[in-house]
Amino acid sequence: MAIHNRAGQPAQQSDLINVAQLTAQYYVLKPEAGNAEHAVKFGTSGHRGSAARHSFNEPHILAIAQAIAEERAKNGITGPCYVGKDTHALSEPAFISVLEVLAANGVDVIVQENNGFTPTPAVSNAILVHNKKVARWQTVSLLTVP
Repeated sequence: MAIHNRAGQPAQQSDLINVAQLTAQYYVLKPEAGNAEHAVKFGTSGHRGSAARHSFNEPHILAIAQAIAEERAKNGITGPCYVGKDTHALSEPAFISVLEVLAANGVDVIVQENNGFTPTPAVSNAILVHNKKVARWQTVSLLTVP
């Protein structure tokens, strides 16, 4: 693999994203049904995409959160849902969207104290600790990481 000619140098302004624009795109741009480029794509740890490419937008997150709420209800899962976020620009807007859906569905939600960021291993550990206290699997997690 070739090394980029600017490797090890500070990023240039043109390399950076416009966070305000990306956040607006999260809310404003709507994915087109049937357009494969706009579809939800799950990666190693969940849905991956970009609001600018119509592949990580609020309709995606609302639909995923609603599907999780419905599956929990259908399968009798009554334990809490741990919801975390990280420092990615769209993590906070997605976090808010997820909380709105879960609250509307009456799901008990646990988040990081003081609205802090949550490393994935911390969420995994919290679930393991919780599940040791119950007779069967009763909890799930969501991390809002674009």
